Amino acid sequence: MLLSGGDPLIFSDEKLEFLLARLRAIKHVEFLRIGTRIPIFLPQRITPALCAMLKQYHPLFVSVHVNHPRELTTEVQAALGRLADAGIPLGNQSVLLRYVNDDATVMKALVQKLLMCRVRPYYLYQCDLIQGSAHLRASVEKGLQIMDELRGWTTGYAIPQYVIDAPGGGGKVPVNPGYILRRTPERVIFRNFEGRVFEYPEAVNEVRYQPEDTCVGCAKD
Repeated sequence: MLLSGGDPLIFSDEKLEFLLARLRAIKHVEFLRIGTRIPIFLPQRITPALCAMLKQYHPLFVSVHVNHPRELTTEVQAALGRLADAGIPLGNQSVLLRYVNDDATVMKALVQKLLMCRVRPYYLYQCDLIQGSAHLRASVEKGLQIMDELRGWTTGYAIPQYVIDAPGGGGKVPVNPGYILRRTPERVIFRNFEGRVFEYPEAVNEVRYQPEDTCVGCAKD
């Protein structure tokens, strides 16, 4: 179950707890997630009292929205730390924005700084087709280039999933650089982040257990 925007952390602690308690009482709701920008633009809202209240409703996840490493100020880092100390897993959703973060160096600084704040880079969104925002929309080609320049040059924990939210309600579609160069029934030919080419033998379609087969370390009769 996702609580999102507006921004649910604008509510008072009492109103937010009322909502969380009612949702937690629904038997088929397995976990709760809050989508919020409050820890970024109003970190003072993330008080010890709020964190103590949220801690009562685990499993609870919080998704924040940071687009540039400069947003991660000292105050923001402290607020994120309070949430993490409350045992709340934190993920980040960024939007690829022209002249803001459409640069591999900036994106690498962002994702690594997020990890230092105990926030897992989760999604990098291609900018939605919103009227009046064309000047902020970077190309998909640029997004793929950035993803290619992240892979292998930072830890895998820092690499978000690049997605396009398909127009017309098609959902999030993962978009990745072309690592697989060719596939045959016998093998997969692919490249790594350095451009080196490798082959991997394809698994057989059906593996049948043979009674005489034994495993390493199994005792024999």
